[in-house]
Amino acid sequence: MEMTEMTGMSLKRGCLAMEDDDSAAPAEETKKQKVSECCLTKRQDGLQNDCLPNRENVPGPPEPVSAKRGKMTSDDQLEEEEEEEEDGLSEEGEEEEEAESFADMMKHGLTELDVGITKFVSSHQGFSGILKERYSDFVVHEIGKDGQISHLDDLSVPVDDEDPSEDVFTVLTAEEKQQLEELQLFKNKETSVAIEVIEDTKEKRTIIHQAIKSLFPGLETKTEDREGRKYIVAYHAAGKKALANPRKHSWPKSRGSYCHFVLYKENKDTMDAINVLSKYLRVKPNIFSYMGTKDKRAITVQEIAVLKITAQRLAHLNKCLMNFKLGNFSYQKNPLKLGELQGNHFTVVLRNITGTDDQVQQAMNSLKEIGFINYYGMQRFGTTAVPTYQVGRAILQNSWTEVMDLILKPRSGAEKGYLVKCREEWAKTKDPAAALRKLPVKRCVEGQLLRGLSKYGMKNIVSAFGIIPRNNRLMYIHSYQSYVWNNMVSKRIEDYGLKPVPGDLVLKGATATYIEEEDVDNYSIHDVVMPLPGFDVIYPKHKISEAYREMLTADNLDIDNMRHKIRDYSLSGAYRKIIIRPQNVSWEVVAYDDPKIPLFNTDVDNLEGKPPPVFASEGKYRALKMDFSLPPSTYATMAIREVLKMDTSIKNQTQMNTTWLR
Repeated sequence: MEMTEMTGMSLKRGCLAMEDDDSAAPAEETKKQKVSECCLTKRQDGLQNDCLPNRENVPGPPEPVSAKRGKMTSDDQLEEEEEEEEDGLSEEGEEEEEAESFADMMKHGLTELDVGITKFVSSHQGFSGILKERYSDFVVHEIGKDGQISHLDDLSVPVDDEDPSEDVFTVLTAEEKQQLEELQLFKNKETSVAIEVIEDTKEKRTIIHQAIKSLFPGLETKTEDREGRKYIVAYHAAGKKALANPRKHSWPKSRGSYCHFVLYKENKDTMDAINVLSKYLRVKPNIFSYMGTKDKRAITVQEIAVLKITAQRLAHLNKCLMNFKLGNFSYQKNPLKLGELQGNHFTVVLRNITGTDDQVQQAMNSLKEIGFINYYGMQRFGTTAVPTYQVGRAILQNSWTEVMDLILKPRSGAEKGYLVKCREEWAKTKDPAAALRKLPVKRCVEGQLLRGLSKYGMKNIVSAFGIIPRNNRLMYIHSYQSYVWNNMVSKRIEDYGLKPVPGDLVLKGATATYIEEEDVDNYSIHDVVMPLPGFDVIYPKHKISEAYREMLTADNLDIDNMRHKIRDYSLSGAYRKIIIRPQNVSWEVVAYDDPKIPLFNTDVDNLEGKPPPVFASEGKYRALKMDFSLPPSTYATMAIREVLKMDTSIKNQTQMNTTWLR
């Protein structure tokens, strides 16, 4: 095995907008959730997931409201605005942002060199290729805890005598749905809504009762006679908390409490998708569970579980949601837990490749037999001129003024206009309330921090920073750990190559032990792990240990004391394999003429009976179609980087050719 340095390769017009295996993993590998940094995310396809359904046929997502009646305070209004942003339904201002120069924005961004990604393991000659801005060239299938790859291949609903008829979705008029929605969400002062039963039969009354209870969780119903007419009266069963707690007594005891289903989604991250589903179902997002989050720019297939929502209701969403499909329904006793998955399977198309068949063969054989360096990918470190690892380092140093400054200060490169104005206001006045007023989107990190500073004052930055959700705060320090790990692994490979040496670390169960001189031949490079810095890890017994110490000392951190005054920011550390060998690797080179045609079928294509694409023996372009499986918390971008031998950073791509975003 040979180890080579990074070399710059030419990149054709196109975008390496890659989905990674971002599944949750233990310890500092972290249960990641995507942080909504206020930075420009270029829309890749122009398609909208958040199609609003016809209210005559299906309940649409309710308007966000404060749970309080009467006059809203400024805090209520802020919460209302934040809920709207969280829905993924607020698109205001996006068209203006589309016009911004993505190349200008990214010229101040990071390169792989900036975050310690410098080595390759293979000796083949690199070549260029395009993972197009089409998200459909990147498909991720979750590998469940049973080792099976998740596929959407069955849209049928389990037969259940307890389920109401399909009439529940059409029996209520649009006006009645609107009134019930307002009642459910406490949007008016009414304590009940009465619906007259025009065709008074027991069957009709039963369907109306079922429709209200199933479509508007938290409402109870009763039948009343008023002046010789029958009415179904809807009212709140258990106050404002009812919306968050699905109805217990209406769920059959013989049925598992959780409906598990496979979610197929396009160009939407997992949290956004769950927010959309929860709004259409009129439930809180926290009744959903999953094993790992999936990023936006891809087609992804994963298992989701939801508490006491029927498969029938979920399946009905297929009629009104674009770019989502739900299927493979089953009822089970338990929810899903973060980190339970075994990994993800990727299907990736690299278009317009320049490599010869021999180059491709060498590259893919190396990926299959040796693998790639298990670097943390570029998306771990943010996309703006202020890397997330710098914020993490300041947190660990207890330098809270610097933390505040790094997040809020003006920065080089193009950003959304309102964010530029917010930063300018902050730099000019240091007034959090004034800067906050410049932000129409207050759910982002900058908005949350400013809100905290407004609440707690400039002398209590720790509490102000604490308003940011915990996962997002920890993302910063995990980014710093990843930055250290990348740099140390590059140095380990530079100094010792791709063979285990005495003093390296390997795992026996969950415990790290040293490789002794006499045991070296019993291990391969695929067994070797290196630590993310923390108080509960050991370091290699060779000169890389001193390199860790020197790097942390240069950052004013004590490697022997990684406990923080604030418990949340104390780092226990973790171990990570330095080389990953993908499983289930296969590939083919195909010829094509039309750059817009799909080069493989998705699960939905197969459900719809679409024939697979047929390729000519020759064509204007050549593409490399790759399939491979990766364990949790490994980055597909790093596998593709090893194949192409190119820098995967957006900055590098835009510098080489700024015409790929048209």
